[in-house]
Amino acid sequence: MSIKNIQETIAATREEVVHHPLYATLETLQDVRMFMQYHVYAVWDFMSLLKGLQQQLTCVEVPWIPKGSAATRYLINEIVTGEESDVDMNGDRCSHFELYERAMQQAGADTQQIKAIIAAANAGKSIGAILAESALPEAVKGFLGFTFDVIASGQAHIMAAVFTFGREDLIPDMFYALVKDLAEKFPGKLDTFIYYLERHIEVDGDHHSQLAMQMVQELCGDDQQKWTEAAEYARQSLYWRNQLWSGILAEKVFL
Repeated sequence: MSIKNIQETIAATREEVVHHPLYATLETLQDVRMFMQYHVYAVWDFMSLLKGLQQQLTCVEVPWIPKGSAATRYLINEIVTGEESDVDMNGDRCSHFELYERAMQQAGADTQQIKAIIAAANAGKSIGAILAESALPEAVKGFLGFTFDVIASGQAHIMAAVFTFGREDLIPDMFYALVKDLAEKFPGKLDTFIYYLERHIEVDGDHHSQLAMQMVQELCGDDQQKWTEAAEYARQSLYWRNQLWSGILAEKVFL
């Protein structure tokens, strides 16, 4: 198998995500706020998946010892640098998650719930306990549960496939133009969100996606079983993304 085979395996599920009916319903500032209050968990678990990969592929302990191949160490460290310490609109360093939080605050979206989840994790509570005890929507719980199960597996090739084919590279092109139109209607409310999307188009959509595909290629190598697993988990990651979008749409309809 190869990268092309994975792309063929996930094509139908990816199309469901890319053409999800949710996007056409994002018509007001309140709609974008609701979207952000769900999507922020995808931004957070993306960062968690990224750090899980760094733990698997590099040495993050003392004393340092060589771990894995220099090629995969370079690929993941390069991506971590960009995601964990990019620049904001003023040229100051921040992670993409922190940038997203700022975008939520500017838009007037509620950040209390995501802050509570992170505080619980920082206090040492397990992800399983956090999900079981929280009032998060079921679509969010399912999405996070899948991602953290993948991280817990410790299987770098699976983690890399989910990271590469099921994550943020889907977002910007899908509704960037729509959000930009809303920003013109609500000046000063979505500027940071627009900048966040632009950074993903500029960085993740090109440079990081190529690095990530190289990482999958490196980790799967000539092992056909790994390629098969990578393709299946990439497909599952897109399934859970689709479920997340459907959860937002269901809440909009209910309201």
